Amino acid sequence: MTLGQERGRRIIDSMGGNAIAVVGDVMLDEYIWGTVERISPEAPVPVVNLTGESSTPGGAANVAGNILGLGDKPLLIGVVGNDHSAEVLDWLLREKGIDTQTLLYDPQRPTTVKTRIIAHSQQVVRADRELKADISKERQDEVMRVLFDHRATLKGMIISDYGKGVITKSLLKRLIEFCLKEDIFVAVDPKDTNFPRYKRVSLVTPNHHEAGFAYGLRIIDETTLATVGFGLLERLEAKAILITRGEKGMALFQAGKEMKLVPTVAQKVFDVTGAGDTVIASFVSAVAAGATMEEATVISNQAAGVVVGEVGTAVITKEALREQFR
Repeated sequence: MTLGQERGRRIIDSMGGNAIAVVGDVMLDEYIWGTVERISPEAPVPVVNLTGESSTPGGAANVAGNILGLGDKPLLIGVVGNDHSAEVLDWLLREKGIDTQTLLYDPQRPTTVKTRIIAHSQQVVRADRELKADISKERQDEVMRVLFDHRATLKGMIISDYGKGVITKSLLKRLIEFCLKEDIFVAVDPKDTNFPRYKRVSLVTPNHHEAGFAYGLRIIDETTLATVGFGLLERLEAKAILITRGEKGMALFQAGKEMKLVPTVAQKVFDVTGAGDTVIASFVSAVAAGATMEEATVISNQAAGVVVGEVGTAVITKEALREQFR
């Protein structure tokens, strides 16, 4: 499946200016940078000499960053704790130009933080601070109130489900029903445990491991890929399933159409952190700009090819996407 340069440029030029809701698990990605020169005498682990630290919005917040980078207007809705990490995340988002007024504070929960130690462009270890319990009904009602207040301007919604407790069974049902009623394109970045509940959405974007697990069949070739893709499409009654396949690219499945394969365009792969966020953000942005599902697949594949070439959580921009497409 290909997309002509002229048509691709027109779509990219049209992207931006649309309000797109991002609902899900916001988190703070912390990076501790260093070098490794020896193995510890205490245990067979590397000793990292620290050289610096940095932080960036992660999870649903990274999706919002990608939406903003493409020129659209993210409506970021998530839950954070009443802690220092929430303050850092709030500052980082506002510095990027993302409105944080729709972040919901819950003093009973910590802000989800993923801390990665990186040495020589390689991730050594990751430590997570989180609470996976479901958010309260009161917080779920707040999420729906925010969406209802903005329903007239929304051109799309991304449900970013990292399994950290925001996308509960009851909230997911309400989100999907809201989008169906308001005729809003809704895409889901899935968590395998919630897979059966993503029914009647516009798009689901699992990687090949998640898709195989959800369907109960390991993807080992194009035959099993087709079985899983079309099987999930039927089970979920979705408009489309986009399976990301790492170095093998992507596969798009739509009812009544053949499987569409798109080879990867990545020239180098340093870090796949956040690549799924870029894929779903660029896909929804392209659709909001008038692209077909097939065209949006090619564009999101190009976007992913940019961010995997950078170390750490990266976001796509229209300029980088334009350059990549050339």
